[in-house]
Amino acid sequence: MKRAPRILIVVSILTLVVSVLGFVATLVLNTFVLDKFNAYGELPIPGSTALELPAGEMTVSFHTVTTGRPTSGFPIPDLSFGIKPTGGLSEPTVTENIGGTTSVNSDIRVRIWTVQIPQAGTYEVETNGSVDGYIAPRLAFGHDSSHGWVLWIFGGLFVFALFDLFAALIWSARVAKKARPLEPDEQVTSDPPTRNPEPTASYTPTDQGVRLEQIRQLAALRDSGALTEDEYTAEKRRILDGN
Repeated sequence: MKRAPRILIVVSILTLVVSVLGFVATLVLNTFVLDKFNAYGELPIPGSTALELPAGEMTVSFHTVTTGRPTSGFPIPDLSFGIKPTGGLSEPTVTENIGGTTSVNSDIRVRIWTVQIPQAGTYEVETNGSVDGYIAPRLAFGHDSSHGWVLWIFGGLFVFALFDLFAALIWSARVAKKARPLEPDEQVTSDPPTRNPEPTASYTPTDQGVRLEQIRQLAALRDSGALTEDEYTAEKRRILDGN
């Protein structure tokens, strides 16, 4: 019973570590490996081309290179983007959806738009903007990672493990409190058992003891001057003779 809270605490801590490591690993993989931000191609700014696009959501990101250290507040230039269907396809829906800055060494990309492609087919794409001062500026067409749901799993696992750890600590504290020995002032005191008094020893003085006591009293009277030496001697003789 005492080991159960400790085991639960250890399991909770290990689960917390696994959830944090899994969340970080998934985030890194989604950002740098699984994120296909340029899956459908890239187009220089300014420029135009025809892209073969599948139905679904497409992301449009500004992609460039920097010589300095990238920051989260990377400046986005004034850009314009147009997409037209061909062959009687339906018109796509473009929505501005600026995302966070992703950097790998000197490579920078920022999501600017998301586009809902109603039908798979060929689309004419055109880009333009004020990109003076940027190195190899272009728009990248692709899609986000499809494994974002894994982040929610590790996030939920972290919350669950945190709750378990809290409950295990409370359980452990209660078990420890029950097992703690009582302090002296907490112990139940009881009166010691009443003992029967031991019988008082009694004795009867002997004649010799009585005589010795009488002689001691005579000696005290002589020493105090109440008896003379002759009187003391006479009384002592009488006591020793038994008169």
